[in-house]
Amino acid sequence: MITIPRRHFLVALAGTAGAATSLRTLAPGIARAQEQNAQELPEAVSWKDPGATIVHSDLTVETERDAIGTSGITSKDVLYLRNNLPSPDEVAVADRDAWEVSVEGVAEPRTLTVGELKRMGVETVATVLQCSGNGRGFFEHETSGSQWRTGAAGNLLWSGVPVRNVVEALGGLEDGRNFMTSTGGESLPEGVDPKEVVVERSVPVEYAMEHAILAWEMNGEPVPRAHGGPLRVIVPGYYGINNVKYVQRVAFTDDESDAAIMRTGYRVRPVGVDGAPDQPSMWEMKVKSWVTRPLADVENGTVLIEGVAFGGYHALDKVEVSTDDGESWQEARLLGPDLGRFAWRPFVLEADLEPGTYTVTSRATNSEGTVQEEVTEPNHRGYDYSGWRRLAVDVTVV
Repeated sequence: MITIPRRHFLVALAGTAGAATSLRTLAPGIARAQEQNAQELPEAVSWKDPGATIVHSDLTVETERDAIGTSGITSKDVLYLRNNLPSPDEVAVADRDAWEVSVEGVAEPRTLTVGELKRMGVETVATVLQCSGNGRGFFEHETSGSQWRTGAAGNLLWSGVPVRNVVEALGGLEDGRNFMTSTGGESLPEGVDPKEVVVERSVPVEYAMEHAILAWEMNGEPVPRAHGGPLRVIVPGYYGINNVKYVQRVAFTDDESDAAIMRTGYRVRPVGVDGAPDQPSMWEMKVKSWVTRPLADVENGTVLIEGVAFGGYHALDKVEVSTDDGESWQEARLLGPDLGRFAWRPFVLEADLEPGTYTVTSRATNSEGTVQEEVTEPNHRGYDYSGWRRLAVDVTVV
């Protein structure tokens, strides 16, 4: 594993904190960032569209709310970036098939190259990739970290080998394995306890065996280095932090990882309470939707209200749109093909609106009958604000 000077690591963290401070003063429920293009795109993602992104720091870039189209798939050029640590050097993707991942907790543990994994099978899954902090900027209490609104999410196609195929090829699981624990290959800072900074996450083994893949392809291309290439764990229906980048170790373990990012990090807890292993972990995503267009003035007549919606851990059932701040609702039309349980669906409502100002929002319902919440209760780290009321936008029809 590559190491980097501790000074560089702390500078990266300071950049994240600075961006959070500058955006924290913005009122909850805003639709767009006021500080767009305040910073240039980080070098690692200089190829992204600067007009469709908001730079929070060298490790965090948000998608503009109206940059999500109606095709259903998010282009890498507008996809958000959220990295906990700097990416490995470019040598990691110089020969992608040579990247190695060790597999432990199976009858025949061994280290496999990406090239070997490609001979074990392949599947493609469409799934929402969403940062745990998406919507943090809508909470009223002060939170550390990037003040995301709606732009820390995307819908992508991932291709790779199912984890169950790898386990079967290596003789099956050892007894008593309750979790799949994945370790990322990011550069670690010098002079810091690795367990305090390493990206290492555990998910329930039954779920991983059914749904998880080791992906080398994103939207039909090699996974970009900034987004976890050459190999990334994909756990459909789970928050982004569980989709470990640059994965170099997959261990089937009795217990959850004791790394700080698992032990105390990404835990849902009351404001002011420290993280602890007995608190809910950021695993299964919630049902959620938001309007992406229009966000400003529009001409009167038929107005196309567009957005995206997903069922979280379960499939999406329907989306409703309100133009009067939730007083009444109309069912929207889902667009494009159904890409499966874990994908989002674009939606549209054709509304005939007279001149005036309208508070427009949406709410989704999944296949289990769970309706998107109106308000998200505060939690210490500001994880996944999903309440439809503050996700609303004010639209003036002229």
